Amino acid sequence: MNQKAAVIGAGIGGLAAALRLSKLGYQVTVFESTTKAGGKINEFCHQGFRFDMGPSLFTLPGMVDELFALFGKKSGDYIQYHQLPLITKYFYEDGLTLNAWGDPQRFAAEIEAKTHDSALKVLQYLQHAREVYALTANNFIFNPFTFSTAFTREFWRAALRIRKLNVSKTMHQLNAASFRDPRVVQLFDRYATYNGSDPYQTPGTLAVIAHLEHNTGAYFPEKGMYQIVEGLFTLAQEQGIIFHFNEQVEQIKYRNKRVDAVQTAKKTYSFDLAVSDADIFTVYEKLLPSKKIPAAQRKQERSSSALIFYWGIKQRHSELDVHNILFSADYKREFEQLFSGKELPADPTVYIFISAKTVPGDAPAGYENWFVMVNAPSDAGQDWEHSIALARQRIISKINRILGGDIEKEILFERHLEPLTIEQNTGSYKGALYGNSSNNRFAAFQRHKNKTPYFDNLYFVGGSVHPGGGIPLCLSSARMMAEIVKKNKSHEHGKI
Repeated sequence: MNQKAAVIGAGIGGLAAALRLSKLGYQVTVFESTTKAGGKINEFCHQGFRFDMGPSLFTLPGMVDELFALFGKKSGDYIQYHQLPLITKYFYEDGLTLNAWGDPQRFAAEIEAKTHDSALKVLQYLQHAREVYALTANNFIFNPFTFSTAFTREFWRAALRIRKLNVSKTMHQLNAASFRDPRVVQLFDRYATYNGSDPYQTPGTLAVIAHLEHNTGAYFPEKGMYQIVEGLFTLAQEQGIIFHFNEQVEQIKYRNKRVDAVQTAKKTYSFDLAVSDADIFTVYEKLLPSKKIPAAQRKQERSSSALIFYWGIKQRHSELDVHNILFSADYKREFEQLFSGKELPADPTVYIFISAKTVPGDAPAGYENWFVMVNAPSDAGQDWEHSIALARQRIISKINRILGGDIEKEILFERHLEPLTIEQNTGSYKGALYGNSSNNRFAAFQRHKNKTPYFDNLYFVGGSVHPGGGIPLCLSSARMMAEIVKKNKSHEHGKI
């Protein structure tokens, strides 16, 4: 009889973990506290509008394709996606609009035509980002970082070129040295927010994010981001993976150094192995209260969170595309308020995501579905009701000022999501979207590992552990977990 594995949480990391464990021969059961799979990748429909509620950009789609290939399937039979010709439109307070084209040459030419920087500078920067990715991917993104990592050829190849990794520079310092025009610097500084960090503190190594978006491409599923979840969920069901929705795990049971069961409100289930896709703080505080979270994680600063408004808009806006950024006039002050002040910025950068631009059925004819997001601090007991009302005024004022018109008159209906609700809905500790921030040069080394030191058969996946947040990294965490399980299984002669 196959050994049994429990997966706690049906986010993208949990789904990938369940599939990989199934491929290893385990009988897998997934426990999810909410009504459906997806975690932060969620959706809702209202009055003919459909909204993706969380992640809105799809990079490294091969990571998803790989899961289908494990079972001899083609991802295109489950998920259809296409590359975006225009990744993001950037709007500045001085009236400049920059189109970040998917073609790097065209993107570079756009910057040369509209700013004080040359196309050559942009292409050199993207080439540098490509090289940093090549040096770091195997060490930090696609493999567990352990003591033995220091003895690999890839590690020493990167270590011997440490200056190229820009570990000693902040992302902003790297970008300010690479470009003359502060507006171009700001554009590339923005990539720190992709893992909830501050470009004025996070190391320049994170330039790799620009590589993932501009060199490998940005994609979008034909039916919206939630189609990724639906495709993986369908594949999981086909493999006989069992899902228990609306059944929250309340405790992980163990004996000595081995986990042997998970307890829910309904019953206690016995297992040979467990994997958690829940936030690492939630696991230790609620599911393993007798164990302390490692000090390295406890001391780390939390990542940023988000305040999101979902607006049904009674008009089409031809000046906007799928992804749009309305930049703050003082980016440094914005991050000081977020991380030092723990407050919503007075002049926020506003992100407007309109999936109806590429998925016409996501809004009624002549209308648009606006996902309007600003960076927010993680929860620290702020007066959110007052802060949200004030932020809404500031967001509307910025949209009206930069785009023209009176957007409030176009809002048919509105919902919002803020750090408290994000924590409630997804279990993200204090509403932090990416677990710990990367606001120091050692943050990448201090994320919780994919296996706990306390037990021989308890593993972790998802955005709060190594290698980090975002769809590709969560999928990578599941791949790492499976490799560790496989290695342990081999060492124990099939007895986990």
